[in-house]
Order: sequence, then structure tokens, then C-alpha cells
Amino acid sequence: MTSEAGGEHAKALAVVAEQLGDVIEGSEQSVYIYLDDVSKVCNRNFAALLGYKSPKEWAAVKENFPDAFVSKKSQRTLIAAYQSAVTRFVGSTIKVTWKGKDGKEVETTTILVPIVYGGHAMALHFIEATKKP
Repeated sequence: MTSEAGGEHAKALAVVAEQLGDVIEGSEQSVYIYLDDVSKVCNRNFAALLGYKSPKEWAAVKENFPDAFVSKKSQRTLIAAYQSAVTRFVGSTIKVTWKGKDGKEVETTTILVPIVYGGHAMALHFIEATKKP
């Protein structure tokens, strides 16, 4: 990705995150918006669910998203749902096992909702733990 695309992605994500701020911060569920491995934002609930001290600490992880945050057994499922969301604008509800900062797995039900801003397709995710971590 070029720095120009990265800057455009960051701007698009910032606008969407601001417009959806009440939803992101006010939801009782864990919530995050994903555009790419660098351009992502989450609420305190999601950061805490995965063992991060803050949404900023979670967002600072720049490695490959599935490898950093998703159990191997759920990576294909999440990637396929995300691709359907951003290419065909299909929402979905899937089972995802997340990988916490400490390596512990967290089983969840995850809802993906496609959103577009300024020509940038991304997905809004709502996560509910099915078992307490």
C-alpha cells in the first residue's frame, strides 16, 4: 500500500469513526471498524476483550490482522465474511474465535455490516463473547 492510499484510508476511517462515535462508544457490545491492517478502530469493550489496555494500544498493532487477532480456526471464516461485506455489500453473522494479547482464545458471535465512505468499503463489526474469557 502506498502512503497516499494509507492517508486516504486513515481519513476515511476517521470520518466514519467520528460519525459512528455514539454507536462505537455507546454499544454494550465490543465494536470495531476495519478498513485494512493499519486503518482500524475499536471501542474499549473490544480492546478489553482481547486483553489490550486501550483502543489505541489495539489499533497500534500493525501486523497482519488475522494473524495478530484471530485464531487459525476462524481466519478463513472472518476473511470470507469481510470480503463479502466489502465486495458484495453482504452482512453476516459468524462464529469467530479471537486471539487475545496473551494468546488465550475468546469464542464469539460476530456481526459484520458493510459500510462505504468516500469510495472506501469497510466493515463495522459487533462482537459478543459466547464464553467469558
